[in-house]
Amino acid sequence: MIRTAQARAARKRYREMAPVLNEQSRRRFVALEAHALGRGGVSLMARISGLARSTIYHGLSDIRHNVSAPEGRTRKKGGGRKSKAIQDSTLVVDLRSLVEAATRGDPMRPLLWTSRSLRNLVNELAKQGHTVCPTVVGDLLRGMGYSLQANSKTREGSRHIDRDAQFQYINTQAMEFLAANEPVISVDTKKKELVGNFKNNGREWRPTGAPELVNVHDFIDPKLSRAVPHGVYDINNNVGWVSVGTDHDTASFAVNAIRRWWRTMGNERHPKAKRLMITADGGGSNGYRVRLWKVELQKLSDELKLPITVCHLSPGTSKWNKIEHRLFSFITINWRGKPLRSYRTIVQLIAATTTDLCALSWTKTNTPKASRFPTRNWPPSTSHAIRSMATGTTQSHHGEKILAKVELAELFMDNA
Repeated sequence: MIRTAQARAARKRYREMAPVLNEQSRRRFVALEAHALGRGGVSLMARISGLARSTIYHGLSDIRHNVSAPEGRTRKKGGGRKSKAIQDSTLVVDLRSLVEAATRGDPMRPLLWTSRSLRNLVNELAKQGHTVCPTVVGDLLRGMGYSLQANSKTREGSRHIDRDAQFQYINTQAMEFLAANEPVISVDTKKKELVGNFKNNGREWRPTGAPELVNVHDFIDPKLSRAVPHGVYDINNNVGWVSVGTDHDTASFAVNAIRRWWRTMGNERHPKAKRLMITADGGGSNGYRVRLWKVELQKLSDELKLPITVCHLSPGTSKWNKIEHRLFSFITINWRGKPLRSYRTIVQLIAATTTDLCALSWTKTNTPKASRFPTRNWPPSTSHAIRSMATGTTQSHHGEKILAKVELAELFMDNA
């Protein structure tokens, strides 16, 4: 009979050795301990180690017959249960025929119009006489070179033959302005944001079990509507300005954001400026086809007594606009997981945005004081915009030199 002290010592020895044992050495060590304990040793060591009695007897047999796995292995070659692919010779072929249906575009395949989840694949394989679990199907798919993948946004539609030349031209214009210490700004309207107690994507550190409680549905609050942040990014100084609109996103609002930037920041940072360059994408309120945008910019040019050069990026290339990844992306990071419950909340979160390197020193909004939030209505259209075009001094960039008078020069991009 095994004494209590012996059982305690055996348990201690196993606890100290277990972390460094592999499958083979654990089986042999437990078998040696059971043999040393004598009668009842196998049962005791099975309880201590959690190994099956048959495994311990297998270890005793290995010791008795001096059997061990080859060097560098824990089992003899060919040991263990055979994989499903070996047991079922047609499993891989049938699985490949199911997952390749969408790849080859065969409209008659059973899973072409359904989710190709592991469980659906298992069900289809079961109809063909294969008994397999979702885990094995996943392992087989990975072995065949498949993986879970989302859609990849790479196809941009038709590509204009002069797209690279357009980018080169815009870059040359910007470099000339920067070399002459003239202001170059990037403008755009950020995604319209719901104002109210709505979910905002992202996560923040909070006490466990105490998330921000927001509305179940994202129905627009008629009293608050949406916020329209229009940004101006000063490339020379790496600083930004954001005007938060409460009405329509129009060309008048977009140009007014530039006007407020110049009066509050631009004029102070560029006191000797003789001209201004604006880069913008090809659509939206500052699109190259929006006539009101040109009319309002002409008014701004006359008001500031500055020639304004506007370069539009090609359609579908707005992600290369500087403001997108130098300002708007950091604003999104700064307010992740925070419900935008009021316009004041949006303004304060934007004003607190900086880059990781603190290059974006500060961000202003159209709120000059924290105690009040000025508002102004921007009508969705202006009827006299088309007639006003005839009085402007707009010219396009087609090898013409920009004259040294108050004017607006604009680069028009093909929509192809």
